[in-house]
Amino acid sequence: MNPLGIKDVYDFLKKCGTYYLATCDNGKPRVRPFGTVDLFNGNLYIQTGKIKAVSKQMHENPWIEICAFDGSMWLRLACEVLEDDNIRAREHMLDQYPELKAMYKADDGNTEVFCLKNASGAFYSFSGEPKPVEF
Repeated sequence: MNPLGIKDVYDFLKKCGTYYLATCDNGKPRVRPFGTVDLFNGNLYIQTGKIKAVSKQMHENPWIEICAFDGSMWLRLACEVLEDDNIRAREHMLDQYPELKAMYKADDGNTEVFCLKNASGAFYSFSGEPKPVEF
């Protein structure tokens, strides 16, 4: 079976709306709800603010996990995040979430986007075999 890829993950996270992102903070797990996801130049991105603890945690340890549930299936995805300092990537993200423009600007020095790389995981359900994900 060929693994599912970026588009499958993007579509699922958009459908869910909210997903949960886990980081490590001095050896302690930290999990919080996230809601931004974007496809830009063939890559999957998330967004946050540099002033937030999650940003510091991802810069210190770029390995995260994402978990999302749509009511019948769930996704567990482990990946590496890399900050993309391209203003176009930040603009594209904010264009997908215009409600965030009240808090963030692409050139405000706070807004940052992270590209997800080296991802692996699976979609799960109670009624079938896991469907692997890799990109």
